[in-house]
Amino acid sequence: MKTLLGSELRIAHRIYLVLAALFICSLVVSNLIFQKFFYWNPLGLFNFEISVGLLPYPITFLITDLVSEIYGRRKANDLVLAGIFASFFSLGIIYVANAAPATGFSPIQDDTFTRVFGATAIAVISSMLAYLFAQFVDIQIYHFWKRLTKGKMLWLRNNASTVFSQFVDTMCVLLLLCFNEVIAWEQFWPLLGAGFLFKVLVALIDTPFLYLGVYVFRNIFKLEIGQEIKID
Repeated sequence: MKTLLGSELRIAHRIYLVLAALFICSLVVSNLIFQKFFYWNPLGLFNFEISVGLLPYPITFLITDLVSEIYGRRKANDLVLAGIFASFFSLGIIYVANAAPATGFSPIQDDTFTRVFGATAIAVISSMLAYLFAQFVDIQIYHFWKRLTKGKMLWLRNNASTVFSQFVDTMCVLLLLCFNEVIAWEQFWPLLGAGFLFKVLVALIDTPFLYLGVYVFRNIFKLEIGQEIKID
């Protein structure tokens, strides 16, 4: 653990705040847009039918892996807790907005607003329960592999932690949504397979970005392989 002082400490704090902002934004937005589903067929190999809420979601796992690698487990856990608080806070705002009656000249009337955001409460609660478990699993597995490889083989701990935790997240949130009748049970296995495969693909794609981020951090703060920084 490297203790920073002066300008280096201020830079580290600012970068952490930027990462936290991106993390929270990605998490909250994913819960707001989840009801739209789309299809994607890369190179004609497989037809994904998944929620657009999955598009920003993998970003959260990339950021927690980056924070875990540079700032350590505790700061990564702090990020997760902040994201959960922000999600429930946004849920409260949506609840109040949904309860407020629309005026006659409002472009969006009550029925339209309720149709778009009406299932958000169940979705957010279901997503948060699954997400809380999956993110902490991701952080624990990441640091397990980091200790085991003595800070080397970054690609292994990134993908091993993300792939397993993404499967846990996808399965848990779909189970909760099916139990609450937000989606039909016959959609469970197709959505589980497509969602998990999509997340595995994204996990492989984001590995170079993690390497780039770690490389930049190590050069800015002159860190050795596996070394973390302390910003408290």
